[in-house]
Amino acid sequence: MIEEIHPEALFAKMQAGERVHLIDVRTPEEFEAARVPGARLIPLSMLPLEEARLPKDAPIYFLCRSGARSWQAARWLKQRRPWQRCVNVAGGILAWAEAGLPVETHAEPVA
Repeated sequence: MIEEIHPEALFAKMQAGERVHLIDVRTPEEFEAARVPGARLIPLSMLPLEEARLPKDAPIYFLCRSGARSWQAARWLKQRRPWQRCVNVAGGILAWAEAGLPVETHAEPVA
């Protein structure tokens, strides 16, 4: 079972200063168009190549457009690292933006 978090709950953690590793698994073009501030881009297809650079001692929150690719990423990593807390951001960036949370476009923050 893959753990999920709603965007508002994740944003609250970020606002509280919790250490959040947010990985966006969309394409570079999608990431450039709109992204969550502080998210790191690792396209889903590149995740196996970047696995060694992912933190091992903290939760990793995965994000995509709607939650499907990020769920796949969380599931894949959880299979490889059963001890790791791998969390899918439910609804992806669509739900994040719908909730009125901050989104950056072309490096400019949009509220």
